[in-house]
Amino acid sequence: MLDVRRLRLLRELAHRGTIAAVADALSYTPSAVSQQLSALEREAGVPLLERTGRRVALTPAAAALVAHTDAVLDRLEQAAAELDAVRGGPAGPLRIGAFPSAVQALLPGVLARLAAEHPALEPRVAELDPAAATDRLRAGELDVALLHRYDFAPAPAASGVQTEAVLTETLYAAAPADAPFPPDRGGNADDLRRWRDAGWILATPGTLCHTMTVRACEAAGFTPKARHSVDDFAAVLRLVAVGQGVALVPELAVAEGTSANVALTALPLRRHTEVAYRRGAGAHPAVRAFTTALAASAPAALRPAAADAGLPGEG
Repeated sequence: MLDVRRLRLLRELAHRGTIAAVADALSYTPSAVSQQLSALEREAGVPLLERTGRRVALTPAAAALVAHTDAVLDRLEQAAAELDAVRGGPAGPLRIGAFPSAVQALLPGVLARLAAEHPALEPRVAELDPAAATDRLRAGELDVALLHRYDFAPAPAASGVQTEAVLTETLYAAAPADAPFPPDRGGNADDLRRWRDAGWILATPGTLCHTMTVRACEAAGFTPKARHSVDDFAAVLRLVAVGQGVALVPELAVAEGTSANVALTALPLRRHTEVAYRRGAGAHPAVRAFTTALAASAPAALRPAAADAGLPGEG
């Protein structure tokens, strides 16, 4: 009989590529991971791993086993959801991961609704970049997470994770109101090239927000001149207001108004927010309570159906 915990380790190895990375993500020692994978090989009766320098490669048999592992873990999540539903309504800890602007603009309403409707539920929020969220979901450190992706920076597909659309936002170019960067002659007002000579406020390299801004500018024919590296959109807008550069910001960041010193230009670019959870866990009472509260709390004009209706040509 194949051990499910060892199968989970094999799936993580397929995703992360090294035993050290698996050990770090799941709070094991590398030697413990190696021992568990060796035990799984004995259970399987066929070679599962091949050494290639410092990395290990999965054999064809291991790759097939990983595909079955996804299905097995999916069914186990479904079984756990059904058992919790039999026990009663949503209760106990619910670990939520969310990116900063979602924590500020979405979660207060969601948490207030959960407190009123499901007082036995104990939400616990962790602010994090979406790039780290799927790994933490798969590792069992989170129960749900809010992710985002951009038109120019799609999020990579993640095995074992299921998502639901929450909202779609317009992106804005935020510039000092008196910035001397007029549109190109004969160009459109929303053409990023008007700010090609400006200093830019970018997010931290490696984040989707940073990648999105760089790719959007490159698509307009220039590389943004980075002046500052800041992740918090409220701080970004304050810097823009005092003439420290230009930035791209999502609609949620400007929903409550901005300084008169900031000029906003709507762009034909979008940020898409999704809620994610482990595949098979969507019917879990606590997860379903969260996704329901989230859907009800999202601004009506930004919900997928409403947003899509106003965005011709978006796929």
